Amino acid sequence: MIDVALRRQFGAFSLDVAFKNGDGITALFGRSGSGKSTTLALIAGLERPDAGHVMVDGHVLTDVAKNIFVPPYRRRIGLVFQDSHLFPHLSVGQNLRFGRWFAPRDARRVDFDAVVTTLGISALLKRAPNTLSGGERQRVAIGRALLSCPRLLLFDEPFAALDVERRLEILPLIETLRDSFDIPIVYVSHAIEEVARLASCVVVLDNGRVTAIGPPENVLTASASASDDPRFGHSSVLTMTIGTRDETYGLTELLHSAGKIALAGAAGPEGSGARIIVKATDVTLAKGPPSQMSTQGTLTGRVESVAFDGPFAIVTIALEGEGRLTAMATRRAVAELGLKAGEAVFALIKTVALDERTLARSNPQEKS
Repeated sequence: MIDVALRRQFGAFSLDVAFKNGDGITALFGRSGSGKSTTLALIAGLERPDAGHVMVDGHVLTDVAKNIFVPPYRRRIGLVFQDSHLFPHLSVGQNLRFGRWFAPRDARRVDFDAVVTTLGISALLKRAPNTLSGGERQRVAIGRALLSCPRLLLFDEPFAALDVERRLEILPLIETLRDSFDIPIVYVSHAIEEVARLASCVVVLDNGRVTAIGPPENVLTASASASDDPRFGHSSVLTMTIGTRDETYGLTELLHSAGKIALAGAAGPEGSGARIIVKATDVTLAKGPPSQMSTQGTLTGRVESVAFDGPFAIVTIALEGEGRLTAMATRRAVAELGLKAGEAVFALIKTVALDERTLARSNPQEKS
């Protein structure tokens, strides 16, 4: 369990955040300058708060009211930054064992070989950091942090400097760490794909304040992403159940109480849960049941709200059964369809618009 409540004044910028989470990864999400990395620095003890506390699994690391401030080197917190910060004069194996050196002997419950195997870096142990790719360096940095046997792992936009392919290569490893090592993780990112895939709890920050807390499918659907252009900044996170696989056409059905959509490729065991990201610009709206169309996915619901932004309209749909979906359309299209709150609507989602690589496995009993 991580329990954070912190206040700090940095010149004209005021930070006031509070959140708790006892299960899985806590993601701090928001635009650049919203206070995500500052919050991480306060948790790590790299900065002192003006007021508040930090507790991890019952251990008090900061409590301003009680004048408690554990120095960073005694907090047993593993840090992974955008830059791997590996020691260039040490081999990969020596970098990993350096992290091990900081763990008290009676707390060395994370096995060296298990970490090396999980991260797929056994062939790298004798190599120098300057011979590694960006993705390999981040794997080693994660391993070094994990081998310090921390009470808490902090990730500060660890994939910001990596290309999409390297990110998609490492994301499953973060999921494995989450599921295998039972260490709380606070993960900072402004990438909705990473947050939706990894987090169990999302804390949305804006201008130093918490604007929303909750599971990804609730919070991310209601919040614009970190994009500076609102037209491309809205997405929905839907919890679905994996259905049957069509081997002939290479598609997998994703089932929802409001309908179904088709996903390219394999999605996982039939009957298991999954979270998928749907961009608002990839949703087409219709007043009647669609027919003779190429679109492979249709979800039904009712218009919850319509907000206007210049020539565009942001339509929020309460899906049949559970969950919400955001769609972007022109104001003219909304007017011609006569869409208003309470109207039944069909949301059409193209398979080719969905990125199956960002699919997150989840419990099928989770609710949106």
